[in-house]
Amino acid sequence: MPATYEPIATTTLGSAAASITFSSIPNTYTDLRLVVTCISVGNSTGYVRCNGDSGTNYSLTLLNGNGSTASTSRYTNNSNGLGIQTSNATGTTPVLWTVDLFSYASTSIYKTALTTASNDQNGSGSVQRTVALWRDTSAINSLEIRTTIDNFNTGTTATLYGIKNA
Repeated sequence: MPATYEPIATTTLGSAAASITFSSIPNTYTDLRLVVTCISVGNSTGYVRCNGDSGTNYSLTLLNGNGSTASTSRYTNNSNGLGIQTSNATGTTPVLWTVDLFSYASTSIYKTALTTASNDQNGSGSVQRTVALWRDTSAINSLEIRTTIDNFNTGTTATLYGIKNA
């Protein structure tokens, strides 16, 4: 049976901000999906921290492509969070990020995520897929979306969906 997406919360920035946080996430869903349309984040890498954890509890494996080259990277004991992408958006060119968090409410397993990021810079954009791990068995009740350098600009939108089995 197909999954059902239910919007939990949406934020659209009226002014630039360093981060976007979703808190008090209910544990009534099977999985979560986060969709972020970033406006002009510059040359920053996006991250999602679970439950405010800034410890070295995240691992990432990334695959990048830009139409002419492909590359991979791997990070262990990362303290930034679940990685999304290095974004080079300029002006009003948006960057699309999606993060799927599996079994987020479980208290017996580490949390895994699959992220996708893409941006178009008039034909010279890029796409990235990341498999990420948060090495903690706590249920996820808050997510902080942040970048390493630049702020999210006005108009950035983030929506958190809960996924239930239909």
